[in-house]
Amino acid sequence: MTTSTGDQDVVDILTTDHHEVLTLLGQIPAAAPDQRRDMADTIIAELMRHAIAEEMYVYPAMKEHLPGGEGRVEHDVEEHQQLTEIMKQLERLDADDASFLQTLGRLEEVLRDHVQDEESDQFPLLRAHLSREQLVEIGTKVEAAKKAAPTRPHPSAPHSALFHKTLGPGVGLVDRIRDKLTGRPNSL
Repeated sequence: MTTSTGDQDVVDILTTDHHEVLTLLGQIPAAAPDQRRDMADTIIAELMRHAIAEEMYVYPAMKEHLPGGEGRVEHDVEEHQQLTEIMKQLERLDADDASFLQTLGRLEEVLRDHVQDEESDQFPLLRAHLSREQLVEIGTKVEAAKKAAPTRPHPSAPHSALFHKTLGPGVGLVDRIRDKLTGRPNSL
């Protein structure tokens, strides 16, 4: 998705990710079925990378620095799990299947709620409680994490920074190999 220029903070990076994915999501219903699959696969890959990077670097910062951070993170992790399960369902459907657009709509509904929480509540709090330097540093880590993160949904994988930092890169490598072998798109 976004490529950091070195001066973007984590809030800028994640907000851009949100808007790019939501824009692509909005284009899918009007697309031809053969394009829908590729677009959905791109969204799935981008959302997985984004979510994992948040879990690795943003959520620990929220827990440490934000009032009620633990509860905020718990809520976000629950939404990530919902998104992962919906993406797994979407991944299994043919783009011309009647339930494809319905499942896509559920994905968009949960994603919009998640984005609303982050952009209206959590991101302003991050900016209020962390220095610009801290936010830029987290942004740099998020960008690096997205490059190694898995591109496919793994609903049974834990949503923990430790898991993502130790086993996540291996899972991500396997996903990218599978993507390459099958011709599955995995980036915007």
